Amino acid sequence: MAKGYWIARVDVHNEEGYKPYTVANPAIFNKFGGRFIVRGGKFEGIEGQSRARNVVIEFPDYETALACYHSPEYQENIKRRLPHSVADLIIVEGFDGPQP
Repeated sequence: MAKGYWIARVDVHNEEGYKPYTVANPAIFNKFGGRFIVRGGKFEGIEGQSRARNVVIEFPDYETALACYHSPEYQENIKRRLPHSVADLIIVEGFDGPQP
């Protein structure tokens, strides 16, 4: 079964205000089997527009990734993030077919 992924790009304009959001996330992600694949780190924007932070979170499957996002816990946590950042987030199903 293909895994599910959150791919987020974030610009934070108030670090102190953003911290409660990041502190609450691990418990939410753990509940849904999520784990960080990418969390910040060096990057080079090669094409298109980029944001200051890049995050990839892996979930057991696409449906679980969606369920985490729509969960009451995460929806409440979003309220902590919104005043302090701008984000682009997609949820995508991983590839589970043959590799070249």
